[in-house]
Amino acid sequence: MAFKAILLLSIFLVVSTKVFSHDEDLKIVVNYAIPSVPAPPSPVKPPTPSTPAVTVPTPPLVKAPTPPPQPPVKAPSPPIVKSPPYFPPPVKAPSPPIVKSPPVKAPTPPIVKSPPSYPPPVKAPSPPIVKSPPVKAPTPPQVKTPPPHPPVVKPPVAPIPSTPIVKSMKDCIPLCNYRCQLHSRKNMCTRACMTCCDRCKCVPPGTYGNREKCGKCYTDMLTHGNKYKCP
Repeated sequence: MAFKAILLLSIFLVVSTKVFSHDEDLKIVVNYAIPSVPAPPSPVKPPTPSTPAVTVPTPPLVKAPTPPPQPPVKAPSPPIVKSPPYFPPPVKAPSPPIVKSPPVKAPTPPIVKSPPSYPPPVKAPSPPIVKSPPVKAPTPPQVKTPPPHPPVVKPPVAPIPSTPIVKSMKDCIPLCNYRCQLHSRKNMCTRACMTCCDRCKCVPPGTYGNREKCGKCYTDMLTHGNKYKCP
């Protein structure tokens, strides 16, 4: 079968090459053209008639005969090889598990306990009778009263002098001089006191403290640095 197929294939190739070469030969066309010869110059004035150019007709194209269709070449089918039947491997049944019987022990004889022997009861001796002495009631403790102390008399506190009445700027001068006489910077204290006295119409009594006597006008007045202005 393989040899026949190779032979048919070689014949088909030879025929196809011959047909192809014949087609190429038919396609070559040779065109022959007659060259035009110019007429010699003549002394005659009238022009000579020109000869028309002769064109060679082209040969008609001849189609090559198509080769007859060849029957299709079937490839040889491979031989069918039957595979041997598949047999599953034999399955062995599982062997039953070996059960070991526990060893049989001989029954132990029961232990017979003998009743315990108790000693004869012994009577405890009776305790001796002790007479308790008579209990006397406790005597109440004697409370000593402290001697009376004389009442403490506190010395009378001197009343805080009232603030003097300020009517004009002249009344502030002696009051501020007395208020600032113990200050380390007397001149600065006097100037601040005069300002507060003029605005609040009041100067606290004494050389220190008692600022609340002149009210909020005197206590709440502050400097530019948020410090108390009035001494």
